[in-house]
Amino acid sequence: MDETVMESDSVEMSASISQPEVAEVWETVTAALVSPGGSVSQQSLSDSLALLCDQGLGRLLAVWLLETLQMRLSSSVVPEFWSGLKQPENELTERDRAWVLLTTFRTLLERLEPFLVGLERLGTWQDGGHGGVCGPGARGLQERAFTIIRALLLFSPSPVLQERVLEFYSRTFSVYINQEGGAEDGAEVSDAPEGGVCPGCGAPTQQCWCQEALKQLQELSYILSKLQLLEWVSSEAVTSILHKLIEQRMEQHCRGEYERSFLLEFQEWLELVLGWLSKVFASEADGDAPVRVPSVPSVPSVPSVPSVPSVPSAPSIQAGQSASSVLKQWRCHMHQFFCRIYVNMRIEELFSIIRDFPESKAAIEDLKFCLERTNQRQQLLTSLKSAFESRLLHPGVHTSDILTVYISAIKALRELDPSMVILQVACQPIRKYLRTREDTVRQIVAGLTGDAEGCTDLASELSRGDPVTLEMQDSDEEGNDPEDWTPDPTDAVPDKTGSKRRSSDIISLLVSIYGSKDIFIDEYRAILADRLLHQLNYNTAREIRNVELLKLRFGESHMHYCEVMLKDMADSRRINSNIREEESRLSEEEQPPLSLSAIILSSEFWPSLKEEKLELPPLACQAMEAYTHRYEKLKAMRTLSWKPHLGSVTLDVELEDRTLTNLTVSPIHAAIILHFQEKSSWTLEELSGKLGAPKELVHRKLALWQQHGVLREEAAGRYYVVETGSSKEKMERGVMLIDSDEERDSNTTTQSEQREEKLQLFWAYIQAMLTNLDSMTLDRIHSMLRMFVATGPVVTEMDVNELEAFLQRKVREHQLMVSAGVYRLPKAN
Repeated sequence: MDETVMESDSVEMSASISQPEVAEVWETVTAALVSPGGSVSQQSLSDSLALLCDQGLGRLLAVWLLETLQMRLSSSVVPEFWSGLKQPENELTERDRAWVLLTTFRTLLERLEPFLVGLERLGTWQDGGHGGVCGPGARGLQERAFTIIRALLLFSPSPVLQERVLEFYSRTFSVYINQEGGAEDGAEVSDAPEGGVCPGCGAPTQQCWCQEALKQLQELSYILSKLQLLEWVSSEAVTSILHKLIEQRMEQHCRGEYERSFLLEFQEWLELVLGWLSKVFASEADGDAPVRVPSVPSVPSVPSVPSVPSVPSAPSIQAGQSASSVLKQWRCHMHQFFCRIYVNMRIEELFSIIRDFPESKAAIEDLKFCLERTNQRQQLLTSLKSAFESRLLHPGVHTSDILTVYISAIKALRELDPSMVILQVACQPIRKYLRTREDTVRQIVAGLTGDAEGCTDLASELSRGDPVTLEMQDSDEEGNDPEDWTPDPTDAVPDKTGSKRRSSDIISLLVSIYGSKDIFIDEYRAILADRLLHQLNYNTAREIRNVELLKLRFGESHMHYCEVMLKDMADSRRINSNIREEESRLSEEEQPPLSLSAIILSSEFWPSLKEEKLELPPLACQAMEAYTHRYEKLKAMRTLSWKPHLGSVTLDVELEDRTLTNLTVSPIHAAIILHFQEKSSWTLEELSGKLGAPKELVHRKLALWQQHGVLREEAAGRYYVVETGSSKEKMERGVMLIDSDEERDSNTTTQSEQREEKLQLFWAYIQAMLTNLDSMTLDRIHSMLRMFVATGPVVTEMDVNELEAFLQRKVREHQLMVSAGVYRLPKAN
């Protein structure tokens, strides 16, 4: 390099030095830096160093050494390193490729060793002020030198380096796990049978190189650490290996397995992996130098490298011991990656996990733990809503199945997220869809009363007796202690419902789908009426229990009409007993033609019953009149209004060759067969006129007697009694004869029919208001309806949107006029 004579900063100089003498002193000092084993004495070196410093050249030593290192790297070291990695003739086997990789880094360390020693020596001079040398010191010089090495060596790396490192680390991991994993399981690692394959290195047993691979790993870690290349060369390969291993382990052990926790198992496996990582990231603090691995005979020799003293193995990370900062970082990284992969997998399976709850509670708890450590709540919400919409919310799924999954979702998601935000957001599509199903309320009420098949959750929830609270209702007890307030998560739906007011009670959440208890009370009254009207023995113990539990849930005032219905049953049983007792004292001539029992209903308290026209035979009418007469004697000032189409009749059918006994049928079926006592054949038109019922209804009811071989239809639509039947028709039949169309018929009107009746009630009020006030806005009509319409078993309510839809329907039917939001009746022509 060009030598430059600089002005001395020293004011006092003992004597002037010639330029050749300065060059000689410079050569002495620089030779000592790059060739530490030279023959220059310590005294001569000190004198030369002091002389350079006196001339102001001491500060240039560091610059010179770093520039020399840079030039050497660019000209020879880096090209030699990359060419050493590419030796196709020596890379036939994985063992050969591992040896080439290690040899290449050995050579790199050998070429850079003189510069590293010189930097350390110059840094020591600077730190101690030896000969007046000043500078950044050993640490500062090393940082600059290693930056230059990394910049030139890895500026544009060839993919072959990462391929070799990845392959080598993967193999050493397999070897380490094969050895240490077997020891952890309490079993000794035994040699594979002769002629087999070693599970660690994958080579034939006689050519096993497991121990050699671990020693190579130890030496490679030492070299990379000494050159401060460990993080730069190893991190990407180690990350790739760990990520792949965690994903594989997750798929093998966790996929589809919901009934046990995997967190503890993963923690144990993580400690095993950290043992391997402690060998990969072994630092110089673990020893002085690595163990040299003997050359593989099959690989041609390379220039010999001076042997180095051996170093003890890097310590494994044991439980309870503090790990190094590097291992702590890797531990955190693996935990984070495990949580992210676990959450991703469980998000895909969350629908199945919810469906299987509570058997899948362990998976929910693991998911909760991992979800708290990742930012994947939004991903979970989006995926779960999509799964609900694609797998649950479509016409092919029965309403009871949707409710079952929704109840499981409530249980599982309140375990996953106690704030209930995930439940509120993810299940919103279910709640919205359930409102469109006509049988939702009936299925919920059937579940509450234990009538729904396979659904016992609601019945058990009802037995708890907690009162129903709707989400829009504010609790008086809330807000007393501001210290207890916690904000909702950021993904909560913005509404007035805070995390404490957000109910986790299953029945409350189901009731809140419609926002009102009234619709459920009405439905329960209809179901209760159906069940009571089908009771043949007046046994109401089960219904009394359900009503008492519902009173705890919905309040006594809402269940008052149900209590009256149950009281009617008890009164009917008592009245029937009294009438029977009175009839028993009559003579045979005064006995009624038929034995009749009645269920006497208080019409104001029961839901609307279906109305059908039916004229019963004179025999039945006489019995009903006699019963009414005796009732009027028992209950003065009261009478009975019969519902002839409701009830049941027990009768015997005597034919020529057989007798059907104790048949229980509906009144219209009994009326039909009784008319065949008068004559043996009837046409459909004749029966319809005699019964006062539509022909379609009579035709449908005749099918029951045809199915049981009592009647047959011949030409011209005439029906005959089958007095003699085949042996097949003589088979014993059940005592309950109910045709398929009637089996599920309800005695009460449907919700839609009841709602239509209530709408007509509203319409009468609206017409009266508009007649008196001429015109009214929507809000005023709604407020006045809320004030005045309070008839029926419960307060009849209609929200603004429903009222507006009803008024618009009347506008389309030309029964109302609207202008600028003001409604009025049309003027009569």
